[in-house]
Amino acid sequence: MTQRILFVCLGNICRSPTAEAVFRVLAGAAGLPVTVDSAGTGGWHVGEPPHPPMVAAAARRGYDLRVLRARQLVAADFTRFDHVLVMDGSNLRDARALQARAGGQGARPRLFLDHAPGCGFRDMPDPWYSGDFDRTLDLVEAASQGLIAWLAAQRQAPGA
Repeated sequence: MTQRILFVCLGNICRSPTAEAVFRVLAGAAGLPVTVDSAGTGGWHVGEPPHPPMVAAAARRGYDLRVLRARQLVAADFTRFDHVLVMDGSNLRDARALQARAGGQGARPRLFLDHAPGCGFRDMPDPWYSGDFDRTLDLVEAASQGLIAWLAAQRQAPGA
């Protein structure tokens, strides 16, 4: 069964589009059937491409973010996706509030970095402010590998 995964950050121009692109590549290499998208809790950048320094850093590692465009998280996303993974506590609060206003149905938002427990972070630092795009990529790759392992284990579980 194809898993539908949505990555969410604040503006959908750094962390979540990076997670979308990286996870798509790594899940494909692992043979895991997925549908992947990303969104932002805010609408300031809707329709814009990812932040150019993030695009450049990702390209150096073989990930193409150039085709992605920012969009805002909407209530229907919680029922369209099996997993809604957010980048930090602020995104988590905003996503849960939107879901609650929409009746609380669907996938419960969770922190993406919970899939990288040894990384030293629960909130993914925002490179828009820090300028550390390589650290973002390191964390996204680690959490993506953890998520892939978790999803693969779920597929192997009895009754799955």
